[in-house]
Amino acid sequence: MIDWLQRSSRKERRIIAIVFDAMMIPLALWMAISLRLGDIFILAQTPWWVFLWPPLIALPVFLRMGLYRTVIHLIEIQALGTILKAVTLMVVIFALLLLLLSPHGVPRSSMLIFWMVSLLLVGGSRFCLRHFVHGYQQQKRTSVAIYGAGSTGAKLVSALHLTHETYVTCFFDDNPELHGQEVAGIQVYSPDDMDTVLQPLDVHEIIIAMPSATMLQKKAVFHRLEAHPVQVKILPSLDTMVNGTVQLNHLRDVSVDDLLGRDAVAPHSELLDICIHDKVVMVTGAGGSIGSELCRQIIKHQPKSLLLLERNEFALYSIERELKQLLKASEQTIEVIPFLGSVKHLQRITKICSSFAVQTIYHAAAYKHVPLVECNPIEAILNNIIGTLHMGQAAMATGVERFVLISTDKAVRPTNVMGATKRCAELVLQALDTQSSSTCFSMVRFGNVLGSSGSVVPLFREQIKRGGPITLTHKNITRYFMTIPEASQLVIQAGAMAEGGDVFVLDMGEPVRIIDLARKMIALSGLSEKTVEHPDGHIVIEETGLRPGEKLYEELLIGNNVEGTKHPLIMRANEEMLGWEELKPLLEKMQEASQDFDVQTIRELLLTLVSGYKPESQIHDWMWNKKCDDLND
Repeated sequence: MIDWLQRSSRKERRIIAIVFDAMMIPLALWMAISLRLGDIFILAQTPWWVFLWPPLIALPVFLRMGLYRTVIHLIEIQALGTILKAVTLMVVIFALLLLLLSPHGVPRSSMLIFWMVSLLLVGGSRFCLRHFVHGYQQQKRTSVAIYGAGSTGAKLVSALHLTHETYVTCFFDDNPELHGQEVAGIQVYSPDDMDTVLQPLDVHEIIIAMPSATMLQKKAVFHRLEAHPVQVKILPSLDTMVNGTVQLNHLRDVSVDDLLGRDAVAPHSELLDICIHDKVVMVTGAGGSIGSELCRQIIKHQPKSLLLLERNEFALYSIERELKQLLKASEQTIEVIPFLGSVKHLQRITKICSSFAVQTIYHAAAYKHVPLVECNPIEAILNNIIGTLHMGQAAMATGVERFVLISTDKAVRPTNVMGATKRCAELVLQALDTQSSSTCFSMVRFGNVLGSSGSVVPLFREQIKRGGPITLTHKNITRYFMTIPEASQLVIQAGAMAEGGDVFVLDMGEPVRIIDLARKMIALSGLSEKTVEHPDGHIVIEETGLRPGEKLYEELLIGNNVEGTKHPLIMRANEEMLGWEELKPLLEKMQEASQDFDVQTIRELLLTLVSGYKPESQIHDWMWNKKCDDLND
């Protein structure tokens, strides 16, 4: 019956409600007279048309007052007021007719009883049906708990009641004053009661409704929920909700940014504007994860124009299209100019910088995937080192005011080609700065960014979606993490504080064990790790061994000589450097060796240039010891 009701159209349900009321109203009158007389009333004792008047009065009144516009399974307590008014008006009109016509056998005093019985049958039947429909729907819906019993949580309950997929069974809240109370008709429990509440209520999903909580508070909640095999979703911060309105499309899965992020430090607006506002800005590697986010941040501060340099055609197309859509939405008229090309082409990039009078360059173009770069060292040398040299020379030749290199923590005591080439790129810019009177060179060094193309996060997410296993190179491996927007904002601010040759280091927070990150992602997906001790788990974590050139942990500083800046998350490192006269012949040798594919000479040059460079992997030694003729066979 309920199945048929749910499948029926609104028009069919409205007809059923009208027919039901047309039958119940005369029944209510008969019951009222019987109760008043204290005996079963015989219909033959009064004219039959007396029982026809109430439905003829009631149906137009009910239609006018909207009783048939409300969907039964969505009816709320507030609708009781409308039912009360409609029934009262119907009874009053009927009572007035009785006074005028005085039909035999109908006691006038039965009208009060008639009002109460009509209210019970009309209103009570609707709420009873609502109760049965809800109970039936709940058998097919996902049981959900809400963490946070404040006003946002109460609004979320109302929003969820509009769906056929979920129903809310309970609240959890840290406020002890709410424990044992009801919010929106739903019981509030202490988070300490999760062990005894979640399983009996068959909760499959917990929604965190704490939009005003700090990142630290949310992380504490995530940590508490890890022990329970439920999927976790979250409502975003208040500034993403329009007028505080809670909508279901606001809900999202818990991201790694939530797990590892930290409370944002407000950026210094004057630092963000120095290198960007009303200036011609170029971003190299504009289609990459860092480069594209730099572009998004840059257009917020209204440059005169933004030049995008990218060698990947689709990446360039994607970021240009996205930026133009953002500009259209914000009604800005900033010129965005895409250039398809490589940083290795000195003449081309010099011509671009000269023709457009570039004032600021953010150099994010680099090969950074450690194992791939390890197997392709020549391309890494040409792109990461020679490309940076050419960009720096182009900047000096055309009077670029500021040049900021996006560097990496892997440049510190590197064990891989990628880190060694990035440290060389730093040395190049430090040396060029001593030769330049117009261009201020600086570099910003930081660790992994969440969700970048080389990050483990997208890989783990994909592996969990496939049902595992999660592949982990080593159980003790640790990394620093930062969100891409935060890193990009800090890069811009650091570049604005540069005095020339600066190496800036971002405060990355505490290092994170990758295996702990994998376990958090498994738990907050509503799954569990499968181990020998827990064979009923869902996802296996497998160790595959360190990849070529990979370190167990990364560092941000070569030495200990570091000082603070006006920004609490940006430090200035005083690192060793080489003079241009000393570096120039080594770079010329490196460029010549790259063209000749003389990998042995390149290796010797990297070992000479990069302090602490210690290549470790077997594949690395194999690749370096190969001769050019062998590789070309």
